[in-house]
Amino acid sequence: MPRLNERVFAILAAEIAQGRLQAGERIGETQVASRFGVSRPPARQALARLAEAGLVRKTQGRGYVVEAAADAVAPATAAAADAVSGRLRAVATWERIYDEVESEIVARTLLADWRIVESELARHYGVSRTVARDVVGRLQQAGVVKKGEGARWVAPALTPTHVGELYEVRAILEPEALEKAAARAPAALLARMEARLEAGLAAPERLGSTELDALEDEMHVQFLGHCGNEALLQAIRLHQSLLIAHRFLYPRTLAMFEVEPFLPEHLAVVRKLRAGRVAEARVELRGHLMVSRERALARIARIRRSFDPRDLPYLERLAPATFRDPGP
Repeated sequence: MPRLNERVFAILAAEIAQGRLQAGERIGETQVASRFGVSRPPARQALARLAEAGLVRKTQGRGYVVEAAADAVAPATAAAADAVSGRLRAVATWERIYDEVESEIVARTLLADWRIVESELARHYGVSRTVARDVVGRLQQAGVVKKGEGARWVAPALTPTHVGELYEVRAILEPEALEKAAARAPAALLARMEARLEAGLAAPERLGSTELDALEDEMHVQFLGHCGNEALLQAIRLHQSLLIAHRFLYPRTLAMFEVEPFLPEHLAVVRKLRAGRVAEARVELRGHLMVSRERALARIARIRRSFDPRDLPYLERLAPATFRDPGP
Protein backbone atom coordinates (compact mmCIF):
# COMPACT_ATOMS: atom_id res chain seq x y z
CA MET A 1 0.00 0.00 0.00
CA PRO A 2 1.39 3.46 -0.85
CA ARG A 3 2.45 5.58 2.10
CA LEU A 4 0.21 8.42 3.22
CA ASN A 5 2.37 11.13 1.65
CA GLU A 6 2.28 9.30 -1.70
CA ARG A 7 -1.51 9.28 -1.68
CA VAL A 8 -1.71 12.98 -0.79
CA PHE A 9 0.74 13.67 -3.61
CA ALA A 10 -1.38 11.63 -6.06
CA ILE A 11 -4.54 13.57 -5.22
CA LEU A 12 -2.91 17.00 -5.48
CA ALA A 13 -1.13 16.08 -8.73
CA ALA A 14 -4.42 14.91 -10.20
CA GLU A 15 -6.16 18.12 -9.13
CA ILE A 16 -3.45 20.19 -10.81
CA ALA A 17 -3.85 18.09 -13.95
CA GLN A 18 -7.60 18.65 -13.92
CA GLY A 19 -7.31 22.38 -13.27
CA ARG A 20 -8.94 22.15 -9.85
CA LEU A 21 -5.76 23.74 -8.53
CA GLN A 22 -4.89 26.64 -10.83
CA ALA A 23 -1.44 27.94 -11.74
CA GLY A 24 -0.51 30.67 -9.26
CA GLU A 25 -2.68 29.27 -6.47
CA ARG A 26 -0.91 29.00 -3.11
CA ILE A 27 -0.89 25.87 -0.96
CA GLY A 28 0.92 25.25 2.31
CA GLU A 29 1.85 22.47 4.69
CA THR A 30 -0.70 23.39 7.35
CA GLN A 31 -3.45 23.70 4.75
CA VAL A 32 -2.69 20.27 3.25
CA ALA A 33 -2.42 18.59 6.66
CA SER A 34 -5.76 20.06 7.75
CA ARG A 35 -7.54 19.21 4.51
CA PHE A 36 -6.54 15.55 4.48
CA GLY A 37 -6.56 14.98 8.21
CA VAL A 38 -2.91 13.96 8.32
CA SER A 39 0.06 15.09 10.39
CA ARG A 40 2.56 17.63 9.09
CA PRO A 41 5.34 15.20 7.97
CA PRO A 42 3.32 13.49 5.20
CA ALA A 43 1.92 16.86 4.09
CA ARG A 44 5.48 18.24 3.91
CA GLN A 45 6.70 15.20 1.97
CA ALA A 46 3.81 15.38 -0.50
CA LEU A 47 4.50 19.05 -1.25
CA ALA A 48 8.21 18.32 -1.68
CA ARG A 49 7.36 15.62 -4.22
CA LEU A 50 5.11 18.02 -6.11
CA ALA A 51 8.01 20.48 -6.24
CA GLU A 52 10.35 17.78 -7.54
CA ALA A 53 7.82 16.98 -10.26
CA GLY A 54 7.70 20.64 -11.29
CA LEU A 55 4.03 20.99 -10.36
CA VAL A 56 4.60 23.56 -7.61
CA ARG A 57 7.51 25.76 -6.56
CA LYS A 58 8.55 26.90 -3.11
CA THR A 59 8.03 30.60 -2.49
CA GLN A 60 10.45 32.91 -0.77
CA GLY A 61 8.10 33.08 2.16
CA ARG A 62 6.24 30.07 3.49
CA GLY A 63 4.40 27.60 1.32
CA TYR A 64 4.25 26.75 -2.35
CA VAL A 65 2.58 28.11 -5.47
CA VAL A 66 1.11 25.93 -8.22
CA GLU A 67 3.48 26.14 -11.16
CA ALA A 68 1.96 23.90 -13.83
CA ALA A 69 -1.19 24.69 -15.76
CA ALA A 70 -3.74 21.93 -16.18
CA ASP A 71 -2.45 20.98 -19.63
CA ALA A 72 1.20 20.88 -18.56
CA VAL A 73 1.01 17.58 -16.69
CA ALA A 74 -0.22 14.11 -17.51
CA PRO A 75 -4.02 14.01 -17.71
CA ALA A 76 -6.01 12.34 -14.94
CA THR A 77 -9.74 11.82 -14.77
CA ALA A 78 -11.87 13.36 -12.05
CA ALA A 79 -13.22 9.90 -11.23
CA ALA A 80 -9.69 8.60 -10.58
CA ALA A 81 -8.83 11.53 -8.32
CA ASP A 82 -12.11 11.14 -6.42
CA ALA A 83 -11.41 7.43 -5.93
CA VAL A 84 -7.97 8.15 -4.49
CA SER A 85 -9.43 10.87 -2.29
CA GLY A 86 -12.10 8.49 -1.04
CA ARG A 87 -9.49 5.89 -0.10
CA LEU A 88 -7.51 8.55 1.77
CA ARG A 89 -10.55 9.60 3.78
CA ALA A 90 -11.03 5.95 4.73
CA VAL A 91 -7.37 5.45 5.65
CA ALA A 92 -6.66 3.47 8.80
CA THR A 93 -6.14 5.57 11.90
CA TRP A 94 -2.65 4.17 12.47
CA GLU A 95 -1.49 5.78 9.22
CA ARG A 96 -2.60 9.22 10.37
CA ILE A 97 -0.17 9.17 13.30
CA TYR A 98 2.53 6.80 12.06
CA ASP A 99 4.91 9.32 10.45
CA GLU A 100 4.96 11.51 13.53
CA VAL A 101 5.54 8.59 15.90
CA GLU A 102 8.29 7.21 13.67
CA SER A 103 10.02 10.59 13.55
CA GLU A 104 9.85 11.12 17.31
CA ILE A 105 11.25 7.67 18.09
CA VAL A 106 14.02 7.62 15.49
CA ALA A 107 15.29 11.04 16.60
CA ARG A 108 15.63 9.82 20.18
CA THR A 109 17.57 6.69 19.23
CA LEU A 110 20.53 9.03 18.76
CA LEU A 111 20.66 9.18 22.56
CA ALA A 112 19.64 5.86 24.05
CA ASP A 113 17.51 2.73 23.88
CA TRP A 114 13.81 3.39 24.42
CA ARG A 115 10.87 1.25 25.47
CA ILE A 116 7.58 1.95 23.73
CA VAL A 117 4.54 1.77 26.02
CA GLU A 118 1.53 0.95 23.84
CA SER A 119 -1.05 2.05 26.42
CA GLU A 120 0.57 5.47 26.75
CA LEU A 121 0.97 5.76 22.97
CA ALA A 122 -2.78 5.17 22.60
CA ARG A 123 -3.60 7.68 25.33
CA HIS A 124 -1.25 10.34 23.94
CA TYR A 125 -2.87 10.30 20.49
CA GLY A 126 -6.41 9.52 21.65
CA VAL A 127 -6.60 6.23 19.75
CA SER A 128 -7.39 2.65 20.70
CA ARG A 129 -4.83 0.11 21.89
CA THR A 130 -5.42 -1.73 18.61
CA VAL A 131 -4.34 1.32 16.62
CA ALA A 132 -1.29 1.77 18.84
CA ARG A 133 -0.42 -1.89 18.31
CA ASP A 134 -0.73 -1.42 14.54
CA VAL A 135 1.68 1.52 14.67
CA VAL A 136 4.25 -0.47 16.63
CA GLY A 137 3.85 -3.40 14.23
CA ARG A 138 4.68 -1.15 11.28
CA LEU A 139 7.64 0.26 13.19
CA GLN A 140 8.91 -3.28 13.57
CA GLN A 141 8.56 -3.91 9.83
CA ALA A 142 10.60 -0.77 9.19
CA GLY A 143 13.35 -1.95 11.53
CA VAL A 144 12.78 0.90 13.99
CA VAL A 145 11.72 -1.28 16.95
CA LYS A 146 12.25 -4.88 18.01
CA LYS A 147 11.14 -7.18 20.82
CA GLY A 148 13.31 -6.80 23.91
CA GLU A 149 13.36 -8.58 27.24
CA GLY A 150 9.96 -9.61 28.51
CA ALA A 151 8.50 -9.27 24.99
CA ARG A 152 8.57 -5.47 25.35
CA TRP A 153 9.01 -3.22 22.35
CA VAL A 154 12.37 -1.47 22.26
CA ALA A 155 13.83 1.08 19.84
CA PRO A 156 17.57 0.36 19.87
CA ALA A 157 20.04 3.22 20.07
CA LEU A 158 22.11 4.08 17.03
CA THR A 159 25.39 3.05 18.63
CA PRO A 160 28.50 2.35 16.52
CA THR A 161 27.89 -1.38 16.93
CA HIS A 162 24.26 -1.21 15.82
CA VAL A 163 24.97 1.16 12.93
CA GLY A 164 27.84 -1.05 11.80
CA GLU A 165 25.63 -4.13 11.82
CA LEU A 166 22.94 -2.37 9.79
CA TYR A 167 25.41 -1.31 7.10
CA GLU A 168 27.08 -4.72 7.04
CA VAL A 169 23.78 -6.48 6.35
CA ARG A 170 22.81 -3.88 3.74
CA ALA A 171 26.16 -4.34 2.01
CA ILE A 172 25.33 -8.04 1.65
CA LEU A 173 21.69 -7.73 0.57
CA GLU A 174 21.43 -4.57 -1.52
CA PRO A 175 24.02 -5.49 -4.20
CA GLU A 176 22.09 -8.72 -4.80
CA ALA A 177 18.85 -6.78 -5.20
CA LEU A 178 20.65 -4.29 -7.45
CA GLU A 179 21.69 -7.04 -9.85
CA LYS A 180 18.15 -8.40 -10.04
CA ALA A 181 16.67 -4.91 -10.47
CA ALA A 182 19.09 -4.10 -13.30
CA ALA A 183 17.21 -6.46 -15.59
CA ARG A 184 13.77 -5.19 -14.58
CA ALA A 185 13.92 -1.47 -13.83
CA PRO A 186 12.80 0.94 -16.58
CA ALA A 187 15.62 2.69 -18.42
CA ALA A 188 13.86 6.01 -17.81
CA LEU A 189 14.37 5.61 -14.05
CA LEU A 190 18.14 5.25 -14.41
CA ALA A 191 18.25 8.18 -16.84
CA ARG A 192 16.37 10.36 -14.36
CA MET A 193 18.61 9.25 -11.50
CA GLU A 194 21.74 10.11 -13.47
CA ALA A 195 20.40 13.53 -14.49
CA ARG A 196 19.39 14.44 -10.94
CA LEU A 197 22.70 13.32 -9.46
CA GLU A 198 24.63 15.29 -12.08
CA ALA A 199 22.51 18.36 -11.37
CA GLY A 200 23.13 17.95 -7.65
CA LEU A 201 26.88 17.74 -8.13
CA ALA A 202 26.83 20.78 -10.43
CA ALA A 203 25.05 22.91 -7.82
CA PRO A 204 25.38 21.17 -4.42
CA GLU A 205 24.47 24.37 -2.58
CA ARG A 206 20.93 24.04 -3.92
CA LEU A 207 20.37 20.64 -2.35
CA GLY A 208 18.39 20.65 0.87
CA SER A 209 17.54 17.76 3.13
CA THR A 210 14.35 16.95 1.17
CA GLU A 211 16.28 16.62 -2.09
CA LEU A 212 18.94 14.45 -0.43
CA ASP A 213 16.25 12.18 1.00
CA ALA A 214 14.69 11.86 -2.47
CA LEU A 215 18.02 10.92 -4.05
CA GLU A 216 18.65 8.30 -1.37
CA ASP A 217 15.13 6.94 -1.90
CA GLU A 218 15.61 6.63 -5.67
CA MET A 219 18.64 4.38 -5.27
CA HIS A 220 17.93 2.34 -2.16
CA VAL A 221 14.12 2.07 -2.37
CA GLN A 222 12.73 2.82 -5.82
CA PHE A 223 15.41 1.17 -7.94
CA LEU A 224 15.94 -1.83 -5.66
CA GLY A 225 12.17 -2.20 -5.53
CA HIS A 226 12.32 -3.56 -9.08
CA CYS A 227 14.32 -6.64 -8.03
CA GLY A 228 11.24 -8.88 -8.18
CA ASN A 229 11.95 -10.73 -4.91
CA GLU A 230 9.61 -9.56 -2.17
CA ALA A 231 11.28 -11.67 0.54
CA LEU A 232 14.62 -10.04 -0.29
CA LEU A 233 13.04 -6.57 -0.21
CA GLN A 234 11.49 -7.26 3.19
CA ALA A 235 14.89 -8.26 4.56
CA ILE A 236 16.42 -5.08 3.11
CA ARG A 237 13.70 -2.82 4.52
CA LEU A 238 14.23 -4.33 7.97
CA HIS A 239 17.80 -2.99 7.96
CA GLN A 240 17.18 0.40 6.33
CA SER A 241 16.13 2.26 9.47
CA LEU A 242 19.04 4.64 8.89
CA LEU A 243 17.28 5.91 5.77
CA ILE A 244 14.52 6.99 8.12
CA ALA A 245 17.06 8.49 10.54
CA HIS A 246 18.58 10.53 7.72
CA ARG A 247 15.34 12.52 7.46
CA PHE A 248 16.27 13.83 10.91
CA LEU A 249 20.03 13.92 10.39
CA TYR A 250 20.32 15.69 7.02
CA PRO A 251 18.61 18.99 7.93
CA ARG A 252 20.93 19.36 10.93
CA THR A 253 24.22 18.33 9.29
CA LEU A 254 24.13 19.93 5.83
CA ALA A 255 27.18 22.04 6.68
CA MET A 256 29.37 19.03 7.46
CA PHE A 257 30.27 18.46 3.81
CA GLU A 258 30.76 20.97 1.00
CA VAL A 259 29.47 18.30 -1.40
CA GLU A 260 27.35 15.47 -0.04
CA PRO A 261 29.65 12.40 -0.36
CA PHE A 262 27.00 9.95 -1.47
CA LEU A 263 26.27 11.93 -4.67
CA PRO A 264 29.36 10.82 -6.65
CA GLU A 265 29.08 7.34 -5.16
CA HIS A 266 25.48 6.95 -6.35
CA LEU A 267 26.41 8.42 -9.71
CA ALA A 268 29.17 5.83 -10.16
CA VAL A 269 26.64 3.05 -9.52
CA VAL A 270 24.12 4.51 -11.96
CA ARG A 271 26.65 5.02 -14.73
CA LYS A 272 27.88 1.45 -14.41
CA LEU A 273 24.28 0.22 -14.62
CA ARG A 274 23.51 2.35 -17.68
CA ALA A 275 26.63 0.98 -19.35
CA GLY A 276 25.48 -2.59 -18.66
CA ARG A 277 28.38 -3.25 -16.27
CA VAL A 278 26.21 -4.70 -13.53
CA ALA A 279 28.97 -6.60 -11.70
CA GLU A 280 30.95 -3.38 -11.36
CA ALA A 281 27.82 -1.56 -10.19
CA ARG A 282 27.46 -4.16 -7.43
CA VAL A 283 31.00 -3.45 -6.27
CA GLU A 284 30.37 0.30 -6.32
CA LEU A 285 27.19 -0.05 -4.26
CA ARG A 286 28.84 -2.27 -1.69
CA GLY A 287 31.74 0.18 -1.38
CA HIS A 288 29.33 3.08 -0.96
CA LEU A 289 27.51 1.31 1.87
CA MET A 290 30.69 0.36 3.68
CA VAL A 291 32.12 3.91 3.69
CA SER A 292 28.74 5.40 4.64
CA ARG A 293 28.98 3.92 8.13
CA GLU A 294 31.55 6.39 9.45
CA ARG A 295 29.74 9.35 7.90
CA ALA A 296 26.49 8.30 9.58
CA LEU A 297 28.26 7.98 12.93
CA ALA A 298 29.82 11.42 12.49
CA ARG A 299 26.40 12.96 11.84
CA ILE A 300 24.91 11.19 14.85
CA ALA A 301 27.74 12.34 17.10
CA ARG A 302 27.43 15.94 15.88
CA ILE A 303 23.73 16.12 16.74
CA ARG A 304 23.84 14.09 19.94
CA ARG A 305 26.09 16.62 21.66
CA SER A 306 23.34 19.26 21.72
CA PHE A 307 20.12 17.31 21.18
CA ASP A 308 17.72 17.56 24.12
CA PRO A 309 14.25 16.33 23.09
CA ARG A 310 11.13 16.84 25.14
CA ASP A 311 9.77 13.95 27.20
CA LEU A 312 7.04 11.84 25.68
CA PRO A 313 4.74 9.73 27.90
CA TYR A 314 4.90 6.67 25.62
CA LEU A 315 8.71 6.46 25.60
CA GLU A 316 10.75 5.21 28.55
CA ARG A 317 14.48 5.80 28.38
CA LEU A 318 16.44 2.66 29.19
CA ALA A 319 19.99 2.35 30.47
CA PRO A 320 22.32 4.69 28.53
CA ALA A 321 23.82 3.08 25.46
CA THR A 322 27.57 2.99 24.87
CA PHE A 323 28.62 5.52 22.27
CA ARG A 324 32.02 6.28 20.85
CA ASP A 325 32.20 9.61 19.08
CA PRO A 326 34.31 9.39 15.90
CA GLY A 327 35.92 12.77 16.62
CA PRO A 328 35.21 16.51 16.82
